Amino acid sequence: MQTFFKATMTAAFLAAVSFAPAAHAGLFDDDEARRAILDIRSKIDAVNARVDTKADKTSSLTLSDQNEHLNQEIAKLRGQIEVLTNELANTQQRQKDFYVDLDTRLRKLEPQKISVDGQEVSVGANDQKAYDAALATFKSGDYKTAASAFSSFIRSSPDSGLVPSAQYWLGNAYYAQRDYKNAIAAQQVVVSKYADNPKAADALLNISSSYTELKNKPASKKALEQLLAQYPNTPAAQTAKERLSSLK
Repeated sequence: MQTFFKATMTAAFLAAVSFAPAAHAGLFDDDEARRAILDIRSKIDAVNARVDTKADKTSSLTLSDQNEHLNQEIAKLRGQIEVLTNELANTQQRQKDFYVDLDTRLRKLEPQKISVDGQEVSVGANDQKAYDAALATFKSGDYKTAASAFSSFIRSSPDSGLVPSAQYWLGNAYYAQRDYKNAIAAQQVVVSKYADNPKAADALLNISSSYTELKNKPASKKALEQLLAQYPNTPAAQTAKERLSSLK
């Protein structure tokens, strides 16, 4: 644009110079013609200078506008980066909190070591809840529902450390309903399968009581003798001695 403007101005002035001597040849001598040419050249230079100055100012303004625009874009991008960085940090924290919470939940689901009847056993959180609920039902006097709850627990959690106790209370629930045959069968499982469990001695005592209710004195006496032989130092053994004395 600048070059075109200069070329146009120069062509115009040169045309004027070429025309002047032709039209007024008789009015100008050589010196006057040279002075006129120099004057015209001087004016051309002045116009070019003004064009250059204007172009420089225009270029400076354009560059300044571009810089301002770029600064605005950079500021905008920096703002976006800050937002994204903050969001990333929040996401990472949420993920960390999620995994901590997940780990906590998984640990709660993992079997825990607890003491039951003086023995340390492995018990899952859900197992403990189910067992406690069944035992609470038994203590409330609803023996039929308690028997069903203990049976369900034993089937669903056969490897739980609470199964021996659940089996024992199942026998007691049957006994409380006067279902002595099922009471004996339930307690026999405790004696045969969980002989080392503290409830085994009490299970034999319950078996003896069930046979007594069934009028089977020999079987009742046999259960008491087995109790004394296998678990002589238990509280149940003392009760067994007293009962044996009454059976003679």
